[in-house]
Amino acid sequence: MSNFEVVQNKIFTFQSIRKQILLWRFLGRKIVFTNGCFDILHFGHINYLSKAADLGNILIIGINSDASVKKLNKGNSRPLQDEKSRASIVASLGFVSAAIIFEEDTPYELIKIIQPDVLVKGGDWKLEQIVGADLVKQRGGDVVSIEFIKGYSTTGIENKIKG
Repeated sequence: MSNFEVVQNKIFTFQSIRKQILLWRFLGRKIVFTNGCFDILHFGHINYLSKAADLGNILIIGINSDASVKKLNKGNSRPLQDEKSRASIVASLGFVSAAIIFEEDTPYELIKIIQPDVLVKGGDWKLEQIVGADLVKQRGGDVVSIEFIKGYSTTGIENKIKG
């Protein structure tokens, strides 16, 4: 199997992730979930995602679809990369176990399916604002906010390129 096939095998749908989660749960794995656009993967993302991965055995990333990125008002040019490219890039990281593209405005329905042991967001989110925190806490899981490294953002990189 080629490296590309390995990466593509880490990209799941809502349906296909269910079976994989059952296997991970059977094996006693601690599942961590986070989500985002990940339009241009940069050092800040790598730092954040690697710290999230350290909180468990399995890291699942929800990737905003192109349509949901547009609804987030990140600018007319966003997303810069299409959803399949963004999912493939994130899935290529060794510490990422799965990537799933979601169409909804929030990953709430995806969190219902995954039922992570740990839900993670960046430090710009207050714990009470994190979508799905209620679901995770109901199951006795943890909700964690990881501090961002200042000076690293896709918008900043985009503005630097334009300037």
